[in-house]
Amino acid sequence: MADSRVTGAQFKQQLRDGNPKFGLFVNSHSPTVAEQLAHSGYDWLLVDTQHGPMGYEKLSQMLCSVASGGAKSMVRVGGYDDRPGIQQSLDLGADGILVPYINTAEEARQAVSCALYPTAGTRSVYFPQRSMNKDGLLGYAGNWNKNALIALQVETASCIENIAEIAAVPGVDILFLGQNDLCMSMGLYEKYEFPHMYTSPELGAATQKLIEHAKKNKVILGLFLFGTSRVQEFLDKDFTFISIGNDLHHVLTQAGAHVAALEGIAKDRAKGWSRRPTSLF
Repeated sequence: MADSRVTGAQFKQQLRDGNPKFGLFVNSHSPTVAEQLAHSGYDWLLVDTQHGPMGYEKLSQMLCSVASGGAKSMVRVGGYDDRPGIQQSLDLGADGILVPYINTAEEARQAVSCALYPTAGTRSVYFPQRSMNKDGLLGYAGNWNKNALIALQVETASCIENIAEIAAVPGVDILFLGQNDLCMSMGLYEKYEFPHMYTSPELGAATQKLIEHAKKNKVILGLFLFGTSRVQEFLDKDFTFISIGNDLHHVLTQAGAHVAALEGIAKDRAKGWSRRPTSLF
């Protein structure tokens, strides 16, 4: 179980010191699944409201479930202009946010502003809130700006073009590489046969540019991966905040492993059972 006593500031310092923190996106909109995963040993879980069918009440339940297991909690919000989503996520107790589709430094500044209290930002103060239950109004609000985990997603060609200015925006803690969308934005799915876009020189150059400017500004490097096969490669590139996929992908891959095993058993016993056709495998 992750140590929930570790503050956000300590968590970020550990990442900057090179200590990796592995996590998972949660798209199932299931508090039960979130709770079980919170006890699985991952350092952090991200509730994905961008690609998950959930409202604020379900988000509230899911953040409670994550907290029960001691993992740090993140929420992927709708975007830099999603002030209500950022406000609700943080008031409900999330340790931080991931803001997708950042293209410019001005968008980065708006995202940071929504997440931090004045005078560094414009987050609204209100009491009581779940976020304040442990430390009270002054204990929480007074320390929030140093404990907040603010991650911006790097997933467009425009973001890479402007990465020098984006990485220098005060308050940006993590630059989170989204290889799938970045490849789409750069036209690499059209140029390369899957999965060669992920090892293309174009994506490699974009990633290196991200690394250069993140390090220059002491910003943590994060990214989304499916599975563990490339984790060591990116650890060697100083990425420390790494997602190993999402809960639904975990379900599919584990289910697929069981079904494949059943096919082998049936074949060995000449029972003639085979997997029902599906486009996912």
